[in-house]
Amino acid sequence: MTLPTIVLVHGAFADGSGFQPVIEQLVAAGYPVVVAPNPLRGLSYDAAQVRALLASIPGPIVLVGHSYGGAVISAAATENVQALVYLAAFVPETGESVQQLVERFPGSTVGQSLKPVPLADGQVDLYIDPRVFHPNFAGDLPAGQAALLALTQRPATGAALGEPASGPQAWHSIPTYHLISGADRIIPPAAQEFMAERSGATVTVVDGASHLVFVSHPAAAVALIEKAVAENVQE
Repeated sequence: MTLPTIVLVHGAFADGSGFQPVIEQLVAAGYPVVVAPNPLRGLSYDAAQVRALLASIPGPIVLVGHSYGGAVISAAATENVQALVYLAAFVPETGESVQQLVERFPGSTVGQSLKPVPLADGQVDLYIDPRVFHPNFAGDLPAGQAALLALTQRPATGAALGEPASGPQAWHSIPTYHLISGADRIIPPAAQEFMAERSGATVTVVDGASHLVFVSHPAAAVALIEKAVAENVQE
């Protein structure tokens, strides 16, 4: 069997380096892996950038998104994408923003965690305040590791988080898989369950996991990715 390329798309307040434990396991299993740079500037802009990268990759793809990256992959998927894997991720319907989805269910700490930085063009960059990054974003990671991730996080614009999804959403036509983080303080588990059920996803729940479930439980993320491969990618 020719293994598909696994394309990983990070979310807001993170970067591609957070996928390191997942990448190590995928590469060891023989998968080609691409970590897509997510600009975090605007949903339609970010999706266009990821879509261009996907178009350069030959053969089948399994597309993986974390958090805001889930909204990006829902809009970016190309015809060679065989499955979508959402890791504690947003799965919007056309017309919905990630901000609307996170506010739909109680329990998120994201609003009180944000540290805004005004930009010269009138936009605002949003960070997770490093003082609350560990308890609110990465509660099941060691404090030292969470502190490092807080320092290396990349901001998203307020416009990106507030921009409604536009155009057809790929989860309507591509099989979906959702890893739900059971103790998530950014996207409440109830919100993740709602989006997973709506998209008809195959679901794995990691009890006690924070929003960075793929960092704290990389084997669970890899197992779900490999399930998506086994069920959708033909020899």
